[in-house]
Formats: sequence, structure tokens, C-alpha cells
Amino acid sequence: MRLALRALLFAIGAFFLATAAGAEGITPIRAKVEAGADGYRLDAEFDIRFSPRLEEAVNRGVALYFVVEFELSKPRWYWFDERPVQLSQTYKITYTPLLRQYRLSADAAYQNFTSFEEVVAALSRVRGWPVAESGALHKQGDYQAAIRMRLDTTQLPKPFQLNAVASSDWNLASDWYRWSVNP
Repeated sequence: MRLALRALLFAIGAFFLATAAGAEGITPIRAKVEAGADGYRLDAEFDIRFSPRLEEAVNRGVALYFVVEFELSKPRWYWFDERPVQLSQTYKITYTPLLRQYRLSADAAYQNFTSFEEVVAALSRVRGWPVAESGALHKQGDYQAAIRMRLDTTQLPKPFQLNAVASSDWNLASDWYRWSVNP
């Protein structure tokens, strides 16, 4: 009897671990803002897990747009927080069946990849994003930085936008990741 109970508990635990490990979504792992000679730059890393439906949509030619949003604010006791920096960057994932290549593009820059895992790995890392000029932040006091990433469903084709409203597979977004920055 005890052996059967242990086996049942083990099976339930394994099921929940497998479900949690395979959960789709975006989770911020780490982020930092560093000062340099030309200003402040952001490095961030996300854990991105696509649902099979999203991967299939990309493989069938649907372009996915991801937006990375960054804010830097200075808390004030006497008024609303000062927000010297509010930026966003849009990334686009596409697939070209003829070349069997994935493309990750941001503005005019792009990079090609041979596998879906490679393009997701590249999307999950933000490196050297210039977020402020060297004189933009005052030296005294801490700033509060925040970053998040989300799938922009407004840029999907219209039939997919309707699908995105009804299905959780298309609602891919991270929570805000917050930390302190001291210039």
C-alpha cells in the first residue's frame, strides 16, 4: 500500500514538474545598465518558451513581432516620478521556406539563422542597447529601471489577431523586471 502511495505521489510530482518546465511564456532573467564613454547601455536576458502553435505559425510564414520596452525613472516624494528614459525596440521573426532560414530583424539590421532554436536564443539576449546619453542621468540618487518583452499581437494579420484574443497561445508577455541603477 505504501509503495503504491509513493508511486502515485511521485507520478503527480513528475507531472507538475513536466508541466512547469514546458510552460510557454517570457521570463526576464537578468538586466543591467552600464555607463560607458558614449552613454548608458542596456544588457538583458529573457527565457522565452514558444508554444508549438506559435512555432508552427512562423514556419508557415506568419511574421511575429516582439517589443522590448525599457523605462528609467527617478522617484520623487513631492510629485510624479521623473521618467527621463522610455524606449521600445521592435524585433521581427520571419521564416523563408525557399532558403530554409529564419530571420531576426530590428529596424534595418537583421541576422539569419538555420534553426528556430537559434533565432529564439538570439531574441532572448539584448546586448549593448544605447538607452541614455552620458549626461542624461543626474549623479545623485538611485534610478528605478524596468524592462519587459511581449508579443505584439496588433501587428499580426487580422485573422490571427482574432485568434489571439481567444487563445492563450498568442498572449506571450513577460512581467516588468525592475532593479535599481546608480549612475
